[in-house]
Amino acid sequence: MGSNVIIGIVIGIVILAAVLYLIGYLMKKKNQERLRDLEKRKEALFDLPVLEEVEDVKKMHFVGQSQNTFRDWNQKWTDVSTKSFAELESQIFEVESQNETFRFLKGRSAVESAERTMQEMEDQVEEIRNGLKELRETEERNSLAVQQALDVFEELKKKLKDNRDNFGSALSEVEKQIKNVELEFTQFVTLNTSGDPIEAREVLDAAETHVYDVQELMEKIPTLYEELERTFPAQIEEIETTYKKMLKEEYVLPEENFDARIDHVKKRMTLSAEDLERVELETVEAANKETANLIEDLYETLEKEFEARKYVMTNRHTVGEFIAHAAKNNHSLMIELDHVSQSYALNNNELGRARGFQTEIEELQRRNHNIDPMIDKHELAYSEIQNFYQDAFKVLADIESRQKEITDDLKDLRKGEKIAHEKVEQYEFRLRNLKRYVEQQRLPGLPGDYLEFFFIATDRVEELSNSLNRIRINMQDINHLVDLCDEDMDLLDQKTDDLVDAAALTEQMMQYANRYRHTHPEIRIAIDNTLELFDKDYRYQDALDEIGTALERVEPGAFKRIEDFYFNNQGLA
Repeated sequence: MGSNVIIGIVIGIVILAAVLYLIGYLMKKKNQERLRDLEKRKEALFDLPVLEEVEDVKKMHFVGQSQNTFRDWNQKWTDVSTKSFAELESQIFEVESQNETFRFLKGRSAVESAERTMQEMEDQVEEIRNGLKELRETEERNSLAVQQALDVFEELKKKLKDNRDNFGSALSEVEKQIKNVELEFTQFVTLNTSGDPIEAREVLDAAETHVYDVQELMEKIPTLYEELERTFPAQIEEIETTYKKMLKEEYVLPEENFDARIDHVKKRMTLSAEDLERVELETVEAANKETANLIEDLYETLEKEFEARKYVMTNRHTVGEFIAHAAKNNHSLMIELDHVSQSYALNNNELGRARGFQTEIEELQRRNHNIDPMIDKHELAYSEIQNFYQDAFKVLADIESRQKEITDDLKDLRKGEKIAHEKVEQYEFRLRNLKRYVEQQRLPGLPGDYLEFFFIATDRVEELSNSLNRIRINMQDINHLVDLCDEDMDLLDQKTDDLVDAAALTEQMMQYANRYRHTHPEIRIAIDNTLELFDKDYRYQDALDEIGTALERVEPGAFKRIEDFYFNNQGLA
């Protein structure tokens, strides 16, 4: 047993040693692979043309801020290529040493440290190259931008030279601003050629901004100057000329301050010209818009009076004729109302409304009578006369419409009376026919409620006839009676049909029920009760219900069959 234990321990030691060796071998191999990757990255980094790029930028001979920026990038490259490189080499040597002495864990830590250094160097080199590139491109952009700005600037100078008259009092300020921009370009060129593109760029940015500001001024000023110097003065002159001409032609304006309005516009133009001289364009633009609106208002005032005169001259006689026509129509309407009121009650205040029309017409006559001589004496603005004429036409048209409405209502009175007379004849004819129809049924008698309603309907027709025979009739009451009579006659027709149908069906039911009289005592009793209701009380519907119910108990469905046969064969009776 002891020898076996010893053998097991020896085997275990051998296996452990083999495992440790294998782990050490793998860690050494891994460290060597990472070292090879570092060597490749180091070679790739130092193969980059950084030194050539530094030399190229150095040849551009920067000064000032640009020179300071270049020195910073150059110093960073020097640090990377010397100090950082030396540190990296030292770290790589340490990794190799640790690997050879089987200190694999320390070797892995050294590799990681070297990789971090390598990454830092790569980042720094990329930053240096980008900085150098920005310096070169700034110079190139400056050259391109200055050319574009100079092209615009030269165009502006040429435009100003060729169109000096289009700038008026603003010319001096525009020339001053162009001179300032020219000085900025001179400063830029000095800085750029002396090798300071960054500071030159700041000056160029300001120059560019000012160039485009001047460009905007030069685009706006001619239009504003044109309005103040030519457009507005020409319009004011036209307005004053037209105004004087209209005064000679004895126009009367509805306002007394027209001259003051013209003077106000002139003052605004003067103030705007002073603002334009100071190149306060936003102020001038806003003021010119308001001035244009004020001038438009002046034009509208004159145009309104001019058009109003044509309207007044065209409609002067027409208004008088329309008023006279309305007065004549109203007079005829009053006569007609007086005549009609002797035969009919007027329920819609027709006379009061007609008198109201007369008052309105007389007021229009009065105003037109007062205005007419004022037109010849030129004492009133045509626009005010036009307003009166337009209002008068509207009032007269409304009066005429309401006059026609009353006239149509009067015609309806006569038409309604005629219809009512015809209705009375129809009602009397229908009552006679219903009475004859009921008599032909040879019934033992008529129910009290039926007779009562028949007499109510008859009395209503008689009341309608008496109302129509009065000297002065009220068509509202008559139309109401006509509606009631229509309802009564329709209901009487229905009551008559129900009465006759109930009596006829009762007789047929009793004839059919006789077959059960001797076999079914309840049928005999029902027949006796039915005869009592039929012959003595004249309650035909109750009689029908009595015999029908008893028959239905003995022979279900018999009632419906007999009823259907009766209604389906009424025309054969």
